[in-house]
Amino acid sequence: MDICVIGAGYVGLTTSAVLANFGHNVYCVEKESEKVEMLKRSKIPIFEPGLEEMVVENQRKERLAFTTDLSKAIEESSIIFVTVGTPASTDGSPNLSFLNKVVDELVPLIQSYKIIVIKSTVPLGTNERIHKELMERGVSPDLFDVVSNPEFLREGSAVHDMQYPDKIVIGVKSLRPIEQMQKLYQDIEAPSIITSLTGAEMIKYASNAFLAMKISFINEIARISEAYHVDITEVALGLGMDPRVGPYFLQAGLGYGGSCFPKDLCALEFLAKEKEITPHLLQATREVNETQIEQYMKKIRKEFPDLTNKKLTVWGAAFKPNTDDIRHSQAMKLIEQLAREGCHLHVYDPVVTVAMPHVTFYQSLYDSIDQTDGIIIATDWNQFKEADWSFIKEKMKGKIVIDCRNCIEPSRIKNNGLTYVGVARP
Repeated sequence: MDICVIGAGYVGLTTSAVLANFGHNVYCVEKESEKVEMLKRSKIPIFEPGLEEMVVENQRKERLAFTTDLSKAIEESSIIFVTVGTPASTDGSPNLSFLNKVVDELVPLIQSYKIIVIKSTVPLGTNERIHKELMERGVSPDLFDVVSNPEFLREGSAVHDMQYPDKIVIGVKSLRPIEQMQKLYQDIEAPSIITSLTGAEMIKYASNAFLAMKISFINEIARISEAYHVDITEVALGLGMDPRVGPYFLQAGLGYGGSCFPKDLCALEFLAKEKEITPHLLQATREVNETQIEQYMKKIRKEFPDLTNKKLTVWGAAFKPNTDDIRHSQAMKLIEQLAREGCHLHVYDPVVTVAMPHVTFYQSLYDSIDQTDGIIIATDWNQFKEADWSFIKEKMKGKIVIDCRNCIEPSRIKNNGLTYVGVARP
């Protein structure tokens, strides 16, 4: 099938590469000509495991092309994916300006039947509005269908997630596009959920809100567990064995971040209030997450009562491992707070480097700890879990290790003469 993907961001690039890998001919359209030229040279602007290799392979096989020519890409394609960003506005509502501009551009270009697939996360009712707007602006309903097909990609495993999803959600207004959408995804072994346009939008918001809620829940339980000297990892294990709960997203730590959970939680909260509904659980989820940094700052201040001029090493800046995304990163928020309190910070992240006052980023894990007063683990990269703590003990000046992700077994730290500080790890 011939596919047009509008937008070469995180979702657009992953969608383009995987669909091409399935054997489809994909035109990935991006307005920024410099970015297109870079992509043509197979230079990927984001860090995502497996993505660059897949782009290179499918460009070589001439199944994936990057272009600024939207008109040609639409003319050649039967299915048009829209993957542009919908960032949060100051009031929490999604900013749909990029999406609205795409709709404006589509109107004069639809000259034959197209399936317009909205993959961007959009407010409830947006796809219905797009369908109505296209008709009102003179596009014949015989020439298009709008499909809501939200993505459920995790940064750091997006390529795998698109190839092996647990479900495919297809929101439609009529039955006409369903067969083509199922043909598009025929190489994927996953159940399809056929629902309304607005139903698909809600599934996406509800999924992200529920996962964020699980993270805030375990973090609140960790606070209570710590007060009663209970090991939160054992509590999480017991919870996760219950099939009604499941083991995922029960890792106590700094909290959630990234481009999706914070934005989508605020958007759903905004949408609820628009209908005069008070979203108590959503608000509590957000409030717990927003106070996690201070919870860990209290631990840090307890170990280092005077942070002024204290030399501390922070491992991790990305909001999670296997990505270079620092949007809404709890690790970055912690780094910023430590810098405000006068620390000399030495930071190492395998893929992130940021210019910041009073902060030095290192290219080597072990260079970052030389004569440091303490280590703070802010992102749970595997590299940190596999570190040589005997060697670290020799290079450090102090002996405090604060594990903000509960990702290191405390005995590994203690057995090397260091002091381990986690949350609810008595």
